[in-house]
Amino acid sequence: SDLGYSGNEIAAPIIVKGLKRMEYRGYDSVGVATESENQIKLKKGDIAPNFELLGIDDKKHSLKDYVNYKGILVIFMCNHCPYVKAKVDALNELYEKCGKDIAIIGINSNDSTDYPEDSFDAMKQTAKEKKFQFDYLVDETQEIAKKYGAMCTPDPFLFNSQKELVFHGKIDNAMKPDDTATEKTMIENMEKLLSGEKIENDFDPSIGCSIKWKEN
Repeated sequence: SDLGYSGNEIAAPIIVKGLKRMEYRGYDSVGVATESENQIKLKKGDIAPNFELLGIDDKKHSLKDYVNYKGILVIFMCNHCPYVKAKVDALNELYEKCGKDIAIIGINSNDSTDYPEDSFDAMKQTAKEKKFQFDYLVDETQEIAKKYGAMCTPDPFLFNSQKELVFHGKIDNAMKPDDTATEKTMIENMEKLLSGEKIENDFDPSIGCSIKWKEN
């Protein structure tokens, strides 16, 4: 899978060094997607773009379906990316800890023609195998990923009950698939949102495979 960065990591030296392949053994096809803070689409306080997307429950879902929650967490993700696979337990923990109060929505925007592992049927199978309890939606046209400015998988966006962005960033500090998390960044920020505490650092970049855009 192509490695992609969501955030303002120093990309130039990484590209020059070929992403230090020793550190990323097993991920041969290296393509770096970067965004600096002045390039990102959504900034703190911006309103979540609406969507109407098909879920693995075969029903259409839109933001208005989540009005009774105290917040909304939108995570751009997929099935095949090793970075998402490494976060399965963390994704389920997000739901277990905060899913009753904060709506958690996974969105897969990858081109499933070139990446059949990310097909709608594969999404259903993945959710079943991984025991996902959150809504998992397909962004067939990729328009929603573009509206949010999503760059990689996973790429999470946390909104308050007014649908204002309060945090865009990583799930935890395990930045490579083999790393062990010592800091549960997203859970901490979700708990701050629920308790009315201010989230000081509203942009803390995620890292993962770049979204697989259609060629047309």
